[in-house]
Amino acid sequence: MVAFIIRRLLISVLLLFFISVISFFIVTLTPGSPYPWGELNPKVSPEVKRVFREKFHLDRPLPEQYALIMRDLFTGKLRSIKDERPVLEKIGERLPATLILNLGALALSLSFGLMLGVYGARHAGRLPDVLTSILAFTFIALPGFWVSYLLAIFLVNWAAVPILGTHTIGVDFTSGMQIFLDGWWHVMLPASILAIGGIAVQSRFVRASMIETMREDFIRTARAKGLDESAVFYRHALRNSIRPLLTGIGLLLPALISGSVIIESIFAYPGMGRLGYEAVLERDYPTLVALNFVTAALVLAGNLCADLLYAAVDPRVRLE
Repeated sequence: MVAFIIRRLLISVLLLFFISVISFFIVTLTPGSPYPWGELNPKVSPEVKRVFREKFHLDRPLPEQYALIMRDLFTGKLRSIKDERPVLEKIGERLPATLILNLGALALSLSFGLMLGVYGARHAGRLPDVLTSILAFTFIALPGFWVSYLLAIFLVNWAAVPILGTHTIGVDFTSGMQIFLDGWWHVMLPASILAIGGIAVQSRFVRASMIETMREDFIRTARAKGLDESAVFYRHALRNSIRPLLTGIGLLLPALISGSVIIESIFAYPGMGRLGYEAVLERDYPTLVALNFVTAALVLAGNLCADLLYAAVDPRVRLE
């Protein structure tokens, strides 16, 4: 097990390095000016531009820029072009909101995906299975931003429900329970939309795994012993079909984190996704590079946890 963990850690570190290099060159080579005042602004003197380039290492060759940005990132000295605040401080302010949003979406994806998958497998080949399959493929095909806009229009124009931010602005709540429910609503609304695709994918994984497990020899043995069909299905087959959920954690995390950029922007949710969107508009290179690095580290950490859970459930994985 120790060798398995070390091997996965080394692979993760190597992947993180290549991701950081690729994301840096994509960000810096994208057309556009990093100057907050505009590259061709006649009111800005060449001396001011020179000082700005030196301050953010823009006067250096690209490989040297990458090395200096990574150095500043790991030492906490990397600053935003927009307001010159430490980038890690800005990310630290947004990280809890994004973690809460993505954990909520992950929990919804796994729980509802499990229920739909089990229900479809329990009625395989019959009308309920067909209906859940249609629902799953519909969820996969629906763009998250389109669903978000439709839901936002409906809730604002027809239901007059607050949807932006992490709490309702202009309302004084009189109890802690009201504050909790208001915050829960503002998190679960975008999390539900973010989880739509994950629910569909997870349900397909669980359904396929359940149907395959039901063909195994130990299921035939359980039936031969005279066990009730429900007991065979839920006690024996379901227990041995949970592994796709563990695999799904690794598959869902990149989709959730990347999808949160759009969802957070639509719902004005103050997370890392919205910070990245704002940094793109402002050509804030240091913030973008740091965000890509932190996001990649979170995804790789999630994948590593999924691998460890899978290895704990199935010892054969450790030998691969």
